[in-house]
Amino acid sequence: MEFGAVLQTNPPASRTVHLAKLAEQHGFEYVWTFDSHLLWQEPYVIYSQILNETHRVKVGPMVTNPATRDWTVTASLYATLNEMYGNRTIMGIGRGDSAVRVTNGAPTTLKALRESIHVIRELANSRPVEYNGAELRFPWSVGSELDVWVAAYGPLALKLTGEVGDGFILQLADLDIAEWMIKTVRAAAENVGRDPDEIAFCVAAPMYIGDDWQHMRDQCRWFGGMVGNHVADIVSKYGSDSSVPTALTDYIKDREGYDYNEHGRAGNSHTAFVPDEIVDRFCLLGTADDHIEKLKKLKDIGVTQFAGYLQHDNKEETLRVYGETVIPALKEHITAKA
Repeated sequence: MEFGAVLQTNPPASRTVHLAKLAEQHGFEYVWTFDSHLLWQEPYVIYSQILNETHRVKVGPMVTNPATRDWTVTASLYATLNEMYGNRTIMGIGRGDSAVRVTNGAPTTLKALRESIHVIRELANSRPVEYNGAELRFPWSVGSELDVWVAAYGPLALKLTGEVGDGFILQLADLDIAEWMIKTVRAAAENVGRDPDEIAFCVAAPMYIGDDWQHMRDQCRWFGGMVGNHVADIVSKYGSDSSVPTALTDYIKDREGYDYNEHGRAGNSHTAFVPDEIVDRFCLLGTADDHIEKLKKLKDIGVTQFAGYLQHDNKEETLRVYGETVIPALKEHITAKA
């Protein structure tokens, strides 16, 4: 299993760079950030500094979207960073959440998402592509490499992920839901003749090392609210009797409103509807042994990367314990099962 750290690009940017360097020092292979240009600082500028001050981590957004940037501009950003720092970028992409909703916009269609993945991936891999009736390529780009991982929850989005994604990002760590979604993506891949074993499966969720369970839950309750926004879309489209597991849909029944100005923040006042049970199921909380136990179960159902959100008050200590205890234990688990 690989490991990523998910950061918000809150000012000062030097703090984000510091945490990224710390993550690399503690054995994390990926550094992800939110991408919501009004709520937080512009991530691609900060990626350049992170890449300049690290040696091996890959960086990218969790997640960007097709709406807030021209697709060719996005591709050019990746190809440029790859030329500068040696193919150390990754892209997570979805239909759009905070970046579009904060401006009273809406997520893009799945058709637009599919098309954007193709255009960005081809250009960022130094290949020509047809776009708006023109054949385009970056004449200056040679040997750039970019994988595109798709964030999804609903049945049709999961189908798209299996058909075109290099990886799947599931933003919650519930074992039952993760198992169902991984199987759904794998089946979609097989149906179009793809090898599902070539798809990366990333579970992303808050990670908090500690022993005060109520404090940890309160620090990570925001995550249930964030996931709830996506679940509300699913329920609106498919109803509550869809094939989506009820463990994902039931908890949003008491959801009322949401202020994106508090998005992703510990203490978010619009997440009181999220019960402790959901926080425990969706996140990784507790001692190192608690984390190791759940991560081994995630690994056994097919998860290839865990990306831990650090939007809480115990960032450095959580990174340290992961580096010294959790990550080595999971590497040993993989070797033992091999």
